[in-house]
Amino acid sequence: MGHWWERNILEPGKLPLLLALFSFVVTFVVTRIIVRLIRAGKGPFGNVRAGGLHIHHVVPGVLLTIVGGFGAVASDRHGAGGAIAAVVFGIGAGLVLDEFALILHLDDVYWSAEGRKSVEIVVITAALVGLLLAGFSPFGVNDLSQDELQDRGEVIAFVAANFLVSLVALSKGKARTAVFGAIVPLLALAGALRLARPTSFWARRFYGRRPRARARSLLRAYRHDRRWAGPRRVVQDWIGGKPDPSPARLPRGG
Repeated sequence: MGHWWERNILEPGKLPLLLALFSFVVTFVVTRIIVRLIRAGKGPFGNVRAGGLHIHHVVPGVLLTIVGGFGAVASDRHGAGGAIAAVVFGIGAGLVLDEFALILHLDDVYWSAEGRKSVEIVVITAALVGLLLAGFSPFGVNDLSQDELQDRGEVIAFVAANFLVSLVALSKGKARTAVFGAIVPLLALAGALRLARPTSFWARRFYGRRPRARARSLLRAYRHDRRWAGPRRVVQDWIGGKPDPSPARLPRGG
């Protein structure tokens, strides 16, 4: 374990990335717990206000991201400064992406259905950073043996091939499958081999003159969404909290 840590984390300079990912995930989890306690009226926490203005946590998040980002650029990734900057950056990124939906909609949609986008982008970001962290770095390690060079070459070739397969899944309108398939290769392969979603680039490009394929794509997308909409909503509610019900809208009069 010590040899692996030295060769694949410390020597390639991946410790700041590990610290940034850890602080990012912990910040998101702690923030979600606190805001849910505030929402339920429990605990000593409360919204931060200044002169009647609600200060969203994306504000300190942006400041911390700027400080940590510039600090990381100016620091040596093998030194203590790079590690500290990585932690600051991870905390800031966690605060910012927890309110990603607010930035996207320019509205306080934290507890609405639109606010689920924040949870999705956090999960996707953590998965992508985890992929970078888990991969074997072919650079930054000195005195590699022939076996280590061969192993790293095989890993690089495998990752590159799987990345191409994930791009095919992405072109078929399966963004989540493509992202998580970058970590789980069989998932990416399944997404690449199955029918494209009807609104995807792949469907527009290759199903234009194939009415049967278009019809099968529409039917499969309908069945898939109907089957998984409920479980996906349960998981999102468990991670991010249940959104407020949408207000009823009266029909416009003639």
